[in-house]
Amino acid sequence: MANTSDIRNGLCINLNGKLSTITEFQHVKPGKGPAFVRTKLKEIESGKTLDHTFSAGHKIDVVRIEKRQYQYLYEEEGTGYHFMNTDNYEQVLIPSHMIENPLYLREGMICDVTFHAEEENPLLVDLPMYIEAEITYTEPGIKGDTATNTMKPATIDTGAEIRVPLFIDTGEKVKVNTEKGEYVERIK
Repeated sequence: MANTSDIRNGLCINLNGKLSTITEFQHVKPGKGPAFVRTKLKEIESGKTLDHTFSAGHKIDVVRIEKRQYQYLYEEEGTGYHFMNTDNYEQVLIPSHMIENPLYLREGMICDVTFHAEEENPLLVDLPMYIEAEITYTEPGIKGDTATNTMKPATIDTGAEIRVPLFIDTGEKVKVNTEKGEYVERIK
């Protein structure tokens, strides 16, 4: 068992029977009263962010997690997504609720899969921050329409819909932020 002095960003703990990671923390020592640690936690299963305050010296249950690189293979309708370990070629089926933005998955993509180290259960899948995608459909752009910051809907080759500037046309390659689902830049 660890205590509040061991708290750091990215630490995974078991809080009230649910696994959570610490995203922010602050040690507070007021002039009057005991010290405490104010934290922001993200529940791994639900993705909810919550605030929690620990009194100084409080015991916390630290959970050991490991990140491993897996290659995305294919989707099985109704059950989940198949990933393969790039080291030993072992395959694992991961339900869709463990993947933050499954619409941006592409066959052969390398993703980081977080595992509970003792139980060997997958907890969540992190996609790469940026992907390159081809625009499969968008309304035609108007030449010279670059002065304003106006966006239009477009569909990329993974099936996801994003918003792109007016000068982007069908068939062009773009860089997409997978966390926010936003257009970043055109790739030449």
